[in-house]
Amino acid sequence: MEEMEEELKCPVCGSFYREPIILPCSHNICQACARNILVQTPESESPQSRRASGSGVSDYDYLDLDKMSLYSEADSGYGSYGGFASAPTTPCQKSPNGVRVFPPAMPPPATHLSPALASVPRNSCITCPQCHRSLILDDRGLRGFPKNRVLEGVIDRYQQSKAAALKCQLCEKAPKEATVMCEQCDVFYCDPCRLRCHPPRGPLAKHRLVPPAQGRVSRRLSPRKVSTCTDHELENHSMYCVQCKMPVCYQCLEEGKHSSHEVKALGAMWKLHKSQLSQALNGLSDRAKEAKEFLVQLRNMVQQIQENSVEFEACLVAQCDALIDALNRRKAQLLARVNKEHEHKLKVVRDQISHCTVKLRQTTGLMEYCLEVIKENDPSGFLQISDALIRRVHLTEDQWGKGTLTPRMTTDFDLSLDNSPLLQSIHQLDFVQMKASSPVPATPILQLEDCCTHNNSATLSWKQPPLSTVPAEGYILELDDGNGGQFREVYVGKETMCTVDGLHFNSTYNARIKAFNKMGVSQYSKTLVLQTSEDTDSEEQTVPFPVPSERLPLRRMSPFSSTLNLQPSFPGRAYFDFRSSPHQLSLHSSLQSLNAPGCNFETQSASYSQLVDIKKLLAVAWFAFDPGSAHSDIIFSNDNLTVTCSSYDDRVVLGKTGFSKGVHYWELTVDRYDNHPDPAFGVARIDVMKDVMLGKDDKAWAMYVDNNRSWFMHNNSHTNRTEGGITKGATIGVLLDFNRKTLTFFINDEQQGPIAFENVEGLFFPAVSLNRNVQVTLHTGLQVPDFYSSRASIA
Repeated sequence: MEEMEEELKCPVCGSFYREPIILPCSHNICQACARNILVQTPESESPQSRRASGSGVSDYDYLDLDKMSLYSEADSGYGSYGGFASAPTTPCQKSPNGVRVFPPAMPPPATHLSPALASVPRNSCITCPQCHRSLILDDRGLRGFPKNRVLEGVIDRYQQSKAAALKCQLCEKAPKEATVMCEQCDVFYCDPCRLRCHPPRGPLAKHRLVPPAQGRVSRRLSPRKVSTCTDHELENHSMYCVQCKMPVCYQCLEEGKHSSHEVKALGAMWKLHKSQLSQALNGLSDRAKEAKEFLVQLRNMVQQIQENSVEFEACLVAQCDALIDALNRRKAQLLARVNKEHEHKLKVVRDQISHCTVKLRQTTGLMEYCLEVIKENDPSGFLQISDALIRRVHLTEDQWGKGTLTPRMTTDFDLSLDNSPLLQSIHQLDFVQMKASSPVPATPILQLEDCCTHNNSATLSWKQPPLSTVPAEGYILELDDGNGGQFREVYVGKETMCTVDGLHFNSTYNARIKAFNKMGVSQYSKTLVLQTSEDTDSEEQTVPFPVPSERLPLRRMSPFSSTLNLQPSFPGRAYFDFRSSPHQLSLHSSLQSLNAPGCNFETQSASYSQLVDIKKLLAVAWFAFDPGSAHSDIIFSNDNLTVTCSSYDDRVVLGKTGFSKGVHYWELTVDRYDNHPDPAFGVARIDVMKDVMLGKDDKAWAMYVDNNRSWFMHNNSHTNRTEGGITKGATIGVLLDFNRKTLTFFINDEQQGPIAFENVEGLFFPAVSLNRNVQVTLHTGLQVPDFYSSRASIA
């Protein structure tokens, strides 16, 4: 019942209703509070003047709120009529509920009526404190409003239930709290007194015992007042007017305004309205039950939110700690590299210091010896050794002039840490929304006209369906291993074109693409079959043609690499016939579609032999040196086809294309050769050491050569010394034959020594090591030498 208390309090005074009256808007107010909020209206607004003019239709006339307002939006209270001279001018007060209460404009005249029912000023107006509807009172004033006897009874019972506990009436000393009341005896008993004075036997067994609170209600001294008619104060209500929806007396039916209205028995309507109220309460009770369950759910959510917050914070801290640990590990690795570079520089400088010290000691000794010889006065003895001394002096001078006095190492550290991408990623580090209202994106469509292969690279292009309304945040490109194995992700990003490098030659790859957003991933596209270039013995080969300059695809260096770089694709792609099936699309070389810009023939009707010749001409690998994987001392020029070095130490540079199948031949010409250095040529793995001579570790297979002879070297093992060296303008050829699993070297079109290495398997990249005394230029796209082809056919 405590929750009902707000329903029992007056909106003006904030206390329990005292003699509540019912306003025409169905809201309640204390009689005293109603008198306090009365205000006067102009004479022209009175009910009498309206009835005289024929405009009055009701005893209670609501004011035109456009003309006057008792409600102030500024203070959410009641105000006076500011535009009328009759408005009260005394200051107003605020009730506990915030309603402004005006004192009466004039003291009420002395009367035998109670203060609440005393006469009110003429032309008074009252405004409902809850709905703010204003109305003008008639001559009856506040007595024209019916009294709410039901509300009085509810308040009476509520107050009694809150009163102090009743005491037993039969206890002699220190009465105990009563536990029951006998309705027939009208006595309150505690448990001991009930057992002693009111045993449940004999005539007393028929008495009805009730709880003390219920008994207190039944024994109230004053009976509830009977509700009387507002128009005829001496008459009780006996009927119910259906049209006016109010109880009436018999005089109202005979001579009052209800004489022509439909009326019904008061008791029947009482039961009917009780039934309707009970039915309405059933629906409201269901809603209240749902509200209680909802509150339980919300309280459980509070607990769950707190638990999830703790768990999420722990996960966040763990993820950030993992990032910090990874950064610390990377920091240690970078510091190790700096220390390694530091030790390397110190070693080179110290070696040069030691070398120069020995040479300076020898030079100083020679100078002192020559000075002593000059002091000799024996001409014949002097002339016997003077020519030799002069040659030794000149030779020693020449030795000092060949770069000996130039430092082999700079003091600067040629290392620059690029941390801007990581800092940008840290600044962009944010939470990803786990769920989204939008569905997954549509399946991407492969654009076959833009897909191509060249050498061991494949370029794929795709797009979203034209009518797709769900945007894609990125795409995932998957490729198998070329042998029908499992698919692997080779690209994840927003671009719609990607070039994958480092594929096997003469292999068939399956590719597919899917889109993703925050909601999830789409279905896979149709599978696309790609055929890489075949070896030189194959008759079918792809034909390149220019790629549109406005499409610069994303290049992937290797299908199993994590490095991506944006650069134009190789300026050529293959023409294909497109054959579709329900499950896959296939791209194959076409000999019938060669008439395109960039192809050196005139018509499509060229003979088949001409086409074969063209294809044999193009059945080779075109590539250049790779700046991305080379040592920082390597200097590139001529579109990365010519390289030299800024250091006296040997540095390694690799080609951009790796080979694992077929027969491949390329050449290098020596553009500059000073002071008889030892450049090395061969093949290597992608992770070969870049700061030592090629062949020093187990990742490279090479031939190093000077001006007189050459050696084969792998894992720092030198074999097969062969006479014959190189000079400026010499040509070194490298032949990698995966069919025979051999590696062979040539100098000036002559094979240098025997087959250098056998059982060559895996993925190899063309490689060169050189220093600043050498400059070489790479030549690719070459056919295998004829003498080797004829020898292979004989074998």
